[in-house]
Amino acid sequence: MGRFLNPDNSAFQVALNSEIYVDKTGLLEYTNRVLDTNQALICNSRPRRFGKSITANMLTAYYSKGCDSEQMFAERIIGSSKCFRRHLNQYDVIHFDVQWCLSPAKSVNTVVSYIETNIIQELETAFPDIDLQSAESLAEALSCINSTTGRKFIIIIDEWDVLIRDEAANISIQEEYINFLRGLFKGTEPTKFLHLAYLTGILPIKKLKTQSALNNFDEFTMLNASILAPYVGFTKEEVRALCKKYNRDFEETVHWYDGYLLSECHVYNPKAVVSALIRGDFQSYWSQTGTYESILPLINMDFDGLKTAVLEMIAGEAVKVKTISYQNDMVTFKNKDDVLTLLIHLGYFAYDEKNKTAFVPNEEIRSELIDAVEDTQWNEFEELRYQSDELLRATLDRDCVAVAETIEEIHSGYASAIAYNNENSLSSVLSIAYLGAMRYYFKPIRELPTGRGFADLVFLPKREYPDIPALIVELKWNQSAETAIQQIREKKYVASVENYTGDILFVGINYSKKNKEHTCMIEKFNK
Repeated sequence: MGRFLNPDNSAFQVALNSEIYVDKTGLLEYTNRVLDTNQALICNSRPRRFGKSITANMLTAYYSKGCDSEQMFAERIIGSSKCFRRHLNQYDVIHFDVQWCLSPAKSVNTVVSYIETNIIQELETAFPDIDLQSAESLAEALSCINSTTGRKFIIIIDEWDVLIRDEAANISIQEEYINFLRGLFKGTEPTKFLHLAYLTGILPIKKLKTQSALNNFDEFTMLNASILAPYVGFTKEEVRALCKKYNRDFEETVHWYDGYLLSECHVYNPKAVVSALIRGDFQSYWSQTGTYESILPLINMDFDGLKTAVLEMIAGEAVKVKTISYQNDMVTFKNKDDVLTLLIHLGYFAYDEKNKTAFVPNEEIRSELIDAVEDTQWNEFEELRYQSDELLRATLDRDCVAVAETIEEIHSGYASAIAYNNENSLSSVLSIAYLGAMRYYFKPIRELPTGRGFADLVFLPKREYPDIPALIVELKWNQSAETAIQQIREKKYVASVENYTGDILFVGINYSKKNKEHTCMIEKFNK
């Protein structure tokens, strides 16, 4: 039993000791299934505070020969699997955290040599009959052991991408690290000494040079988590059960923390949910993860359309994004799509794989993004916020003329001449126009319309603003504001807020393509 070779299970025991632990041992059924196959090389990337280290510690506790973990896993999901005991604590495991190694290595220039030197020393102790003195790398040492004894290894690397993220401009460090990874995982020889490799970090495998070293890995990312989606974070069913146990409002939890759509699985940030349930306070815990500072220069990059896209998503819209050109690092950006793709990997945007769109997943992230945009002091945002505040004030005062005029101003300012009369553009304009409502309301609920109607927005007030009415907004095209109100009534859109006990306003808005004028009608719903 060592620090890096065949560690004990104490790290995973800390997770089990915690007040809230959600059983994710089902992942072990997958890793058991792919052991010693072409799918045995796994890179599972996800944002901070999504349980990366807990998962790495779980894998170590289950597979490592350095401990006895039967009692730890027997009552978990994996305990009912037929293969449970066949693989339990049966393997030589090497587990290291690259982020942690930075400190004892003293310098980024010596991280790789620190890792190799210390693990080889532990291998020498574990295999005293094998001469490893001449081994010039960890990969060579593992190859020597395998050729002599037939023994194979499981390698688990936590924060595998820290040097890719933080030292992207340092060519020498990048080259050394890539060669280190290539030795461990690329070519015929590693297939002889590896049972399984599991890498976890924030970024997917970097394209170009790192990809050539790791292109034999199966990747599971925030763009496509595939069958591992339920193990990236908490699922909806898991959160519902926790809310029931802790007597917390499930719908409020959904508003604040739901939204990551991974392979049709709704995923919640575990850190945020645990904090909210234990503290009983719904707020943003995201800034405590340390990623907030890193996004400020990203959203302030001077790429055409980036600021507009960010504002649209904050307002509740989904934005098309091309993810293919992003190089999977923190420095190579060619266009706004590259920036948006990185922000998806960082967890600030969610990704709809089917529609190829990015969107703000929930209230927690939206509040962080609003703070970030305010810190950048965009002139566009300041002007829009003023207009939007005036629009909300006019809406709550039921000043139909002022509402129509303000929406017309925003429509003129934020829709290009080409898209001005486009229905989708007009829908986005309406969301952006009510950006000022975000302070008091949750992200608007969008209902897909029928016929020529195209934008139903439902605004529900946050708990701390009980005196503000809910808003049901219907936008019509070449018809009338009265028709919009009538549709709200006839199609019983109010049913979508049937559990809301406060006042409700119906807001009907019509746009005339012929004269480019907007009209408005506002009606208070009498329960």
